[in-house]
Amino acid sequence: MALRTIGLEQGRSTLPQLASRAHAGEPSLLTRHGKPYAAIVSPEMLNKARPRARFLVLRGSGKGLWSESPATDVAALRNEWD
Repeated sequence: MALRTIGLEQGRSTLPQLASRAHAGEPSLLTRHGKPYAAIVSPEMLNKARPRARFLVLRGSGKGLWSESPATDVAALRNEWD
């Protein structure tokens, strides 16, 4: 699957065709002044490209932020606003 590169102005006039190609699995890279600007890809390809955040990955990431009694810490934080 080759990435098709197309200028932004030409992409505007051929957007329906680019969308059809993306739906068929052929991504397109839009450029502006020769530099990458945006990509047109299918939703499936987009979902593969970005990892899903899993809450279990965050487990333990706050370790050390709270004392032995988080309830006491939360109460202290609330009392700061009184």
